Amino acid sequence: MNFLTQVLHLVGSGAAAFITARNMRDPLTRPNTLASLQLAESGSVPFLETLRDRAATEGDLWLAEKLTRHANDERRHGQIFAHALKQLNKQVIDFKNTPKPVEKAGEPKRNPFFDAYFEGYTSTELKPEAIDWIAFLASTYILELDASKDFVRMANVLPEDEPVSANLKKGILSVASDETGHAAYLREGLERRLTAAEVDAVIDSWRTRKVNAMLAMVGNFIQKSGKSPSLVQDGVPTEMSEAPEAALAA
Repeated sequence: MNFLTQVLHLVGSGAAAFITARNMRDPLTRPNTLASLQLAESGSVPFLETLRDRAATEGDLWLAEKLTRHANDERRHGQIFAHALKQLNKQVIDFKNTPKPVEKAGEPKRNPFFDAYFEGYTSTELKPEAIDWIAFLASTYILELDASKDFVRMANVLPEDEPVSANLKKGILSVASDETGHAAYLREGLERRLTAAEVDAVIDSWRTRKVNAMLAMVGNFIQKSGKSPSLVQDGVPTEMSEAPEAALAA
């Protein structure tokens, strides 16, 4: 990674860390932050499970086992954030019953972060049935490695003198620990397929992509004056009405 990319990485990571920590600390923005995390973690489960089945079919039982664990972890992470919302008497909006906004000419159809991160890839090439294994391992390694640090930052801004926040902090730190483990197996997956020099090169390539994606995300955040659509509504999902309080710290 060249010097300019290193500098931009520090700038982009610092800006993103400030935004996410601020949104987690502020009681007004915390529900939306928790909802976005729930959607991201739970939403990755089907993708990972399809990859697991593909790896098993291709005879890579080591990777299939790792992907099984990864999917189970992401499912648990989604439950942690859903439970945190429950404690605030909130839940993620049911988007199936929400009218889709009318697309305006010239507006990007995808998240600006992922538009930049996966620039040059078609939606078909990014499907779990088709994605190149090296691209999956390297791109997800960067995301998981950085997420492990982001979650620690978010946890550290939460007070420990209030039970709900203290319990949430414990849950988020457990998520951070899992993400560190995911990054480790993803890098090992690369090392099983590539030489050491090739691993470094592909990681540097995706690090550069991540820098560009972070800058695009921060720019979009500034353009929208820090505003984002609400992802939550009042109430608790029926299936969680009897959920044990200990679920958050599982």
